[in-house]
Amino acid sequence: MRAALPSLALALLCLLRARAEVPVQPDFDAEKFAGMWHVTATASNCSIFLKMKDGMKSSTAIISFTPEGDLAMKLVWPLLDKCQNFELLFQRSGQAGHYTGMCGQGAQEKRDLLVMETDYSHYAVLHEAQNSEMEPSTALQLLTREQDVSPQLLQEFVELIPTMGLTEDMLAILPKSGEC
Repeated sequence: MRAALPSLALALLCLLRARAEVPVQPDFDAEKFAGMWHVTATASNCSIFLKMKDGMKSSTAIISFTPEGDLAMKLVWPLLDKCQNFELLFQRSGQAGHYTGMCGQGAQEKRDLLVMETDYSHYAVLHEAQNSEMEPSTALQLLTREQDVSPQLLQEFVELIPTMGLTEDMLAILPKSGEC
């Protein structure tokens, strides 16, 4: 057991270091980023997401910023026979494009949200890490201003997945939905 502890500690340090190296959009401009986006593809190792991903459809995210610079996100997900609304608030961190928030029961789970890459007018890639004692998880989301996504952009997103410690079987390409 003692021989395994240094290996375990090293593995944990590698995981922490790998997460610290998630890139953030250089010179992130919140004003350009604000507005309506479509969630067109998501990859995550979250067990709840993995159970539901095959039945999910594209959702809408409306992103705005508070006067303090915090990111407010309104999500509308088509679920079964109704539209489910979620409102999330992420506080700005010391780095532009990096936000943190609390969620879960009793707000005990910390989330890190990073805008990895965006051209502001067509696409954005978000990285979200949820630090839960029960089940830490990672998610990547491809947001687009239009519901249609180009095959090239989708391919680039798919190629990004393994670099973030996820696998292609964790990917859901969300079909268009006009329901919500």
